[in-house]
Amino acid sequence: MIVRSFKDIEGTDRHIKSKSGTWESKRIVLARERVGFSVHETILYAGTETQMWYANHIEAVVCTRGEAELTDHETGKTYTITPGTMYLLDGHERHTLKVKEDFHCICVFNPPVTGREDHDENGVYPLLTEPEEV
Repeated sequence: MIVRSFKDIEGTDRHIKSKSGTWESKRIVLARERVGFSVHETILYAGTETQMWYANHIEAVVCTRGEAELTDHETGKTYTITPGTMYLLDGHERHTLKVKEDFHCICVFNPPVTGREDHDENGVYPLLTEPEEV
């Protein structure tokens, strides 16, 4: 059994700040736990816009605080995301999140991330893995 809090991981290698400066993420469950998914608390900052494309992952996002406009580049459709709203990128959709008010969310990734990922020039997380246990 693993018990930890987001507070416990502040300032550790599980607390990631993006190179773009648009978000930070506390990765409370990672690939190293070997449970088949990862869980993160992510904050995207007000006034920012982040283009993403999880070509290698499925992501579910639940907004817990704040507000953002989500645009699906596949359909052109735009959604307002507020607390209690979930979106699931089950088709690897290219999307943009335009943040109106600091956007706090809980994210689940499959396959799990390692904690070393950041978006590349296409908004993609590389598919990184942990070494096999010996």
